[in-house]
Amino acid sequence: MHDPTLHRPRLIVLGLDGLPYSTACRLCRAGHLPNLARIALTPQARPILAELPELSPVNWTSFFTAAGPEEHGIFGFTRLDPQDYAIRFADFSQVRARTLFDRLGDHGLTSRVINLPNTYPARPIKGMLVSGFVAHDLDRAVFPPFLAHPLRSTGYVLEADTTRSGQDPGFLLAELDRALRGRRAALNLLWPDLAWDLFVFVLTETDRLGHFLFPALEDPAHPWHGPSLDFLGRWDELVGDVLERFAALPDPKRLLVLADHGFTALTMEADLNAWLREQGLLVTDGSPRHELDAGIISAQTRAFALDPGRIYLHTSRFGRGRVAPDEAAGLEERIRIGLKRLEWQGRPVIRDVLSWREAYPECAPESLSGVTARGASPSDPAIPDLICVPHRGFSLRAKFDQTRVFGKEDRQGCHTPDDAFFYDSEPPEIQPGDEPDDHSGPKRVRDVGRLVLEHFDVSHKLILSR
Repeated sequence: MHDPTLHRPRLIVLGLDGLPYSTACRLCRAGHLPNLARIALTPQARPILAELPELSPVNWTSFFTAAGPEEHGIFGFTRLDPQDYAIRFADFSQVRARTLFDRLGDHGLTSRVINLPNTYPARPIKGMLVSGFVAHDLDRAVFPPFLAHPLRSTGYVLEADTTRSGQDPGFLLAELDRALRGRRAALNLLWPDLAWDLFVFVLTETDRLGHFLFPALEDPAHPWHGPSLDFLGRWDELVGDVLERFAALPDPKRLLVLADHGFTALTMEADLNAWLREQGLLVTDGSPRHELDAGIISAQTRAFALDPGRIYLHTSRFGRGRVAPDEAAGLEERIRIGLKRLEWQGRPVIRDVLSWREAYPECAPESLSGVTARGASPSDPAIPDLICVPHRGFSLRAKFDQTRVFGKEDRQGCHTPDDAFFYDSEPPEIQPGDEPDDHSGPKRVRDVGRLVLEHFDVSHKLILSR
């Protein structure tokens, strides 16, 4: 009897959250990651750029919508209500572009998705979905709902507990191992029947390791160097499992592997709201109740920031905003010049300060209703006026209870907007006139999503759905 699942074209996407291409290659060449080396040390692997800001919800959403933040509407972990100034966390319900899974489903194609960030709460797709970070409740993190029981019975955890990670690296590594075991169990549950066309499997544990133990990966003398590499060895075994499963699939098939951003050792954190306060641009009423208490922003405020490097002019798009349109350009330039001069121990902190038009060139006024064609600021209150890109090793913060610009808590690593790992088992053909090292494939994370749509011959034209 003919098996209809046997020769259906399949695409596998392996997500390796926060894996830098440079670090991956170095560890592979040193013999620490033999399975990853099978793809990382080939011509088909290379670095790509993250979307800005270089955060997981921004970038994974850019992947699974094949669109940038200006189209899908996710600019960070948080967003500010323009009327009551409450800060709320971003989630799947706020994604305003259709997903890969929606579009493939329109064509009768089935997706299986495990641990994909910013897909909580789970919603129906043609296939199966296990939401990733930030996810709170397993029952709301799965579709169909029956998946919760078998996952729970395996000990599946949505996210490793990192609350003690800075003070107790051993606790962190144990938690990452626990999460990794759950990822393997989910893979064993959703893969075997092969009744799918697209399979997305994301390992977020590399990001958590990078935040708290990145120096241990770089320095053989670090006391946690050995245990960190031991954990990565177990992580590499799971990567190898995916590669073996892919190899065993019948043709036609394709494998994409990507990280959502790069990583490096943290030199120092810089708080933009503390800096804006020093410049007299952020004026507050009363004392903040917590670090996200934006309700203290007063009508005298000229600009404020949200994590990690988003600066908003306090214009009429916010309830108490008084910055006039004819003041915006001058205020932007003042902020840009000041931040480019910001130094820590003689080192410049900010590499670039981009306007929203520079950061999001696809945010065309004539095509998106949320943007004004005239004036310096976008009308959509979610879009920042300025995006700050730090120099390597600096991490930008935007708390409302900080008085010092510079500080460092328990994190040891930070994201970079470049050096994100990428691999394609089916690289584009070199066109006549191209140099051998020219890359006509994806340049940044959204392009990987578009590659998925192109592979299945599905238009990537933006369709707003929410």
